[in-house]
Amino acid sequence: MLTSIGKFSKSFFVKLLVGIIILPFVFWGMGDVFRGGNQNVIATIDSEKVNTQEFVDYLRRLNLNKEQIKNLPKTDLIEKILSEYIGKRVMTLEIEKIGIRINDNSLRNIIKNDELFEKEGRFSRTEYEKFLLKGGTTAPQFETNIAAQEKKRQFLSSLSGGIVIPEILVKNEFRKENQTKTIRYIDLEKYHSSNKPTDNDMEELYERNKKFFFTEFKAIRYAEIEPEKIAGSKDYDESFFKQLDKLENNILDGQTFEETAQKANLNVISIQKVNANKENENKVKIENLSEGLFKKIFNLNSEQSPEILNFENKYYLAEITNIEKKNRDFNDPEVQQALQAQLGFKSKIEANTSIIKDLSMGALDKNNFEKFASENGLEIKDYKIKNLKQNEIFSEGIIKRIFLTKDGGVDLITNNTLTKSFLVLAIKTNYKEIKKDSNEYEQYEAKARLDLINKIYQSHDNNLNERYKVELNQRTIDRVKNSF
Repeated sequence: MLTSIGKFSKSFFVKLLVGIIILPFVFWGMGDVFRGGNQNVIATIDSEKVNTQEFVDYLRRLNLNKEQIKNLPKTDLIEKILSEYIGKRVMTLEIEKIGIRINDNSLRNIIKNDELFEKEGRFSRTEYEKFLLKGGTTAPQFETNIAAQEKKRQFLSSLSGGIVIPEILVKNEFRKENQTKTIRYIDLEKYHSSNKPTDNDMEELYERNKKFFFTEFKAIRYAEIEPEKIAGSKDYDESFFKQLDKLENNILDGQTFEETAQKANLNVISIQKVNANKENENKVKIENLSEGLFKKIFNLNSEQSPEILNFENKYYLAEITNIEKKNRDFNDPEVQQALQAQLGFKSKIEANTSIIKDLSMGALDKNNFEKFASENGLEIKDYKIKNLKQNEIFSEGIIKRIFLTKDGGVDLITNNTLTKSFLVLAIKTNYKEIKKDSNEYEQYEAKARLDLINKIYQSHDNNLNERYKVELNQRTIDRVKNSF
């Protein structure tokens, strides 16, 4: 799919398609809408039901490769795609409600004016038919899709069309990326590391939280669902998937693992007391079970069992039969590491809270910046930040925070995980200006326009969230995740 898009990037409708794929991630927020529901329905939008099979077919059409799946956690991946899918459905309902229509002449002109179907500078019916044949679609199907995309384009244009970007917004956008800032800063790593936790601190924390330090052992059982066993065929054909659907529906209706395995004549394998590292209580590795399949089975929740899983184009019936938690000893290296990290994090919060208090009370400002460094044995460094992307010392997020600090002001700036903390004194900020006749003006005008349009979309998104009630079938979503 991505190759095709790259190949036909000049095509109007392909450009539009790319835009529609991206926009719903901005245009629709899932929120806390997970609920229960009918097994054949993955979601409802007001009274409209979203069929599970329709969503699964949509997933298949995306043709996600293994690298894409590996780089994004399964939970995030499926829910992001579902969010996109529901966003499209909501948009379609909204389009129908406001009455956007595409007549035959408009549709004909969109297709005839597309460069993809041109030959010698004119529309070619032959090229058009070749395209349809190659794509395995019919003219009515293709034209219906183009009409739907054009409706969406008009809908989005109606929200943002006619926007005139004030010059001040362009200048502000330019200033964001084109400013320099001279600062003095103190790296607080040494300041934080001076408060190392004692053995007594660690033991007290361990005793208070003993119940949270454990290794989880699970008893599992699984069986491969072979085509020959359930469909009398050696291939994963249509008859196999029909029988597989029946198995899934029977499970949803309350059929147990034993009943399912017996009726399908499956060879069941049971493993007792295995941890997430695929080890038993004696730390002996469990063999004859691939890491990937094991992780899928181990991550099942006992309340959701049994489940049908898909792994490397094979299907399995799996279940967690028992979960046992074994307390971990205080001297366990991983326990020690966790205790040190927790106490270290707590110490950082306390130290930073003290600094913030001094900043707010005026006890720490530009006049006693050096005094703070001297009293705590810390080094002050001078630095000039040339742009937002400069990452020699600071991350981009920290640099953005530094740029927000007014000249002469002192601020405590940290990253989200508190692994980096800096006390920063802003000395001087120099701004560059952009003129309307500049070669870069259009570039920053486009950025300002996109920023404003996104804000408009977000505002409308909030409105849609209020007007359309979305309910998701969590159990069905879990089934999709586990079979993915």
